[in-house]
Amino acid sequence: MTTAPRSSAPSGSTSPRTRTEVVLPGLVAPDGLVVRSVPLAAPAAGRVVVEVGATGVSFAEQQMRRGKYYDQPAFPFVPGYDLVGTVVATGPGVADDLRGRRVAAVTGTGGWASHVEVDAADALPVPDGLDPAAVETVLVNGVTAWQMLHDVARVPASGTVLVLGANGGVGSTLVQLARHAGLRVLGTAAPRHHALLRRLGAEPLDAADPALHEQVDTLAPDGVDAVFDHVGGAGIRRSWRHVGRRGVLVSYGTAATKDASGPAQLPVLLLFARLAVWNAVPDGRRATFYNFWAGRRRAERFRARQHTAFAAVAALLASGDLVPQIAARFPLEEAARALALAESRTVAGKVVLTPTSTAR
Repeated sequence: MTTAPRSSAPSGSTSPRTRTEVVLPGLVAPDGLVVRSVPLAAPAAGRVVVEVGATGVSFAEQQMRRGKYYDQPAFPFVPGYDLVGTVVATGPGVADDLRGRRVAAVTGTGGWASHVEVDAADALPVPDGLDPAAVETVLVNGVTAWQMLHDVARVPASGTVLVLGANGGVGSTLVQLARHAGLRVLGTAAPRHHALLRRLGAEPLDAADPALHEQVDTLAPDGVDAVFDHVGGAGIRRSWRHVGRRGVLVSYGTAATKDASGPAQLPVLLLFARLAVWNAVPDGRRATFYNFWAGRRRAERFRARQHTAFAAVAALLASGDLVPQIAARFPLEEAARALALAESRTVAGKVVLTPTSTAR
């Protein structure tokens, strides 16, 4: 990772004068990330500056580094899908009492920084007393898992679900939410993560076992009520095969094709086409693709759904019913190490970046 020279901000700003940010300059290895200090202007109307307490490394950043995320911006840009922190400055039209409040925000990009400007309407209130890193693990991951389970799949009480990659950030959260809802959970992961899955309440299965799908057939001979598949690729056919009568396949990623050559949009478009073909044959099952950003043009409704889901998972985190899966913590300046670890596929949970001395 390289470091750019420091620059100063103009005087008179009501927000901090500079910020530290991590830049993805192009198609580089993790150690090609650039850390730099840049001027930070006062927030615009309707917006706030958040001093970041925690941000995270998601699969989106791993795809963006390869230029494979579906709608990523042009290089160079600051990655960072979401963040948790404290409002330190408010722009015109924003209530002054928001300053000092702990908030969370989903940014898509831009979160890997010490300070981030966001729309005040996108700031989600964070309950007092929660570790920012813990909240970070249930922000995008928690909202995604909650919406897929309760808004999309709508699995009946005492149903059975299959979660692929159940050790991951979304997967481990999804396992816990499903168990909290009284569902039986079959979860795939490497054997080194099976003890964790058992602690979370899932029945672990070896993701690399050639007999995996036969094992699923044995455990759920009538199929499962929902399959949550972030893998995509050719394996999506096997996920569809495990969906029982009136069940649903919820696809939410294309991890299998992250290193594939060709346009970044192609694997997603092929996946959409396959799901459409399956839905065209009426047999009582559904196949759908979950998109976190679906419906964002209807901003008020989109934000209301985010608030509802985040409030639900934050409450479970506060009560201890949802245990944060923090794989590791790194200082923001060590984002290269954090990204390399996340890409190693050796950890369970989410790798977190923080500007505080609690990183380890």
